[in-house]
Amino acid sequence: MKWENALKDYQLYLKIERGLSINSIDNYALDIRKLINYLEHNKISVSPVEITSDTIQQFVYEIAKHVNARSQSRIISGLRSFFNYLVFEDYRKDNPLELIESPKIGRKLPDTLSEIEIDQLINAIDLSTPEGERNRAMLETLYGCGLRVSELITLKISDLFFEEGFLKVTGKGDKQRFVPIVEVTQKYITIYKTKIRNHLKIQSGFEDTLFLNRRGKQLTRAMVFTIIKQLAEKIGLKKSISPHTFRHSFATHLLQNDADLRSIQLMLGHESITTTEVYVHLDKSHLTKVVEKYHPRK
Repeated sequence: MKWENALKDYQLYLKIERGLSINSIDNYALDIRKLINYLEHNKISVSPVEITSDTIQQFVYEIAKHVNARSQSRIISGLRSFFNYLVFEDYRKDNPLELIESPKIGRKLPDTLSEIEIDQLINAIDLSTPEGERNRAMLETLYGCGLRVSELITLKISDLFFEEGFLKVTGKGDKQRFVPIVEVTQKYITIYKTKIRNHLKIQSGFEDTLFLNRRGKQLTRAMVFTIIKQLAEKIGLKKSISPHTFRHSFATHLLQNDADLRSIQLMLGHESITTTEVYVHLDKSHLTKVVEKYHPRK
């Protein structure tokens, strides 16, 4: 079995069986290509079926010289998944990464913004321009609904269910969920739709896309990053923020106001509750309040 054939089969498996997005599949493939490049560079002729733990351990030692512990851990995890697939398909009898440990890494807590900082960022938007109304609606949606930037830029007009008070969001792996949308966010989206978007020359294929650039096409992720970075500079914010910071702030502020983790998990579209639990670590005072309020010995 050749590496390229194995990689192609694995990518097909990730797409069809696991239902992963193109971005996720590309990231998995990148980890495997790092190993392939290492073997070629060191003239090690060995197939995916024959490669041993010793060879992979040498590869891990090599990458440790160039990347941090978090990246090492991700690469090892990606390779472990690839070889699990080969075992599952009966190409191998064992996983050569079984005894290879990932480096210990601390849990990285997400950056958040205070409610005041979010208000300052949104108030700094220049509403005298058409893009200003759009940017206000976008930031209100990021914060008000806890969306990923990819979910924001692909949001459709047909995904808006304002009468029912929900957005239909298409997340990772094309999984769909319904997220509540409050009246103030609905108001700013409606202002943008009626006063700005209606006057754009919309390009073919983007008639249903909600947030558009001035040329009538879907916004890029990079553009949303740039908009937020410029607003942060404008108000002199010292934190390093991104569109994801609004999502983290959405979850953290819900938790601080006594929302339960299960509800937050559903709104964020997290597969596992453990992903959502990072917000508990962010605000330990919430745990104290829970005990004081609900424990019989309080």
